[in-house]
Amino acid sequence: MKEPLTSVSTKNDNSLQDALEAALDRKAGDVVVLELDGICSFADCFIICSGTSTRQNQAISDGIKDRLRRSGNRPAHVEGYSEGEWILMDYLDFVVHIFTERAREFYDLERLWRAGKRRKAEELIKEGAL
Repeated sequence: MKEPLTSVSTKNDNSLQDALEAALDRKAGDVVVLELDGICSFADCFIICSGTSTRQNQAISDGIKDRLRRSGNRPAHVEGYSEGEWILMDYLDFVVHIFTERAREFYDLERLWRAGKRRKAEELIKEGAL
């Protein structure tokens, strides 16, 4: 059995799970969570996912923003929405990165932050680790 995300287990809301479910609802591909607690000073984890087009990336971003807004959470900052190749949504405790497949391969955040633990979103939701 895998340990629950430490960054989520100390929180009183389900923002991370809501963001993951919203991304999956919008058909985001290869949705992963990088656990960065103790590695990164500005976020506990990253959500990284891919869309097949800039328009789909914008739809994924819209879905996440709408879902989290219902529970009173708004991103502190959003970058790259108008271009759509790489959309970054900063929710302070976690950062959402939405890439086209080409941009994801080019920037390769998973390699840059390889010290973090990589977890598949579907597994986390299924395990109830959130």
